[in-house]
Amino acid sequence: MLNHIVLMGRLTRDPELRYTQNNIPVASFTLAVDRDFGSRDGGEKQTDFIDCVAWRSTAEFVSKWFAKGRMAVVSGRLQTRKYTDREGNNRTAFEVVVDNMYFGESKRDNAGQGSYSQPYSQAEPYSPAPMQDSYTAPVKPSDFQVQDDDDGDLPF
Repeated sequence: MLNHIVLMGRLTRDPELRYTQNNIPVASFTLAVDRDFGSRDGGEKQTDFIDCVAWRSTAEFVSKWFAKGRMAVVSGRLQTRKYTDREGNNRTAFEVVVDNMYFGESKRDNAGQGSYSQPYSQAEPYSPAPMQDSYTAPVKPSDFQVQDDDDGDLPF
């Protein structure tokens, strides 16, 4: 059986870092994930709010580097948890147990907004800055050599 989920969205609040009785770090947060389609009448896209939980070093990483509004990519597994609420009703909670978490945007994408906690505005057009790599010398045809290897013994 396979239980693997990958989501990309924005944190709805700062991650909450706690520690178990055995001093194991655990971070919980909610990810707002837009659906790829809008309503049939051309309305706005729908957003799902997915509860996530990260453990150990991943929890510490999440709490240190992510904040409300920050775009994140989460990889993990979907888990259900049964509990009884305050009124005595049986409930089921769905959450993603995070194995890996990645930055969904670069610092440069958010740099003009002063803080990671402010989300990128969809109203402003995004234009990436030109790449400024180190100098690479142009390649001339004389830089290549013909290889005279006989691969006739290969089985494919």
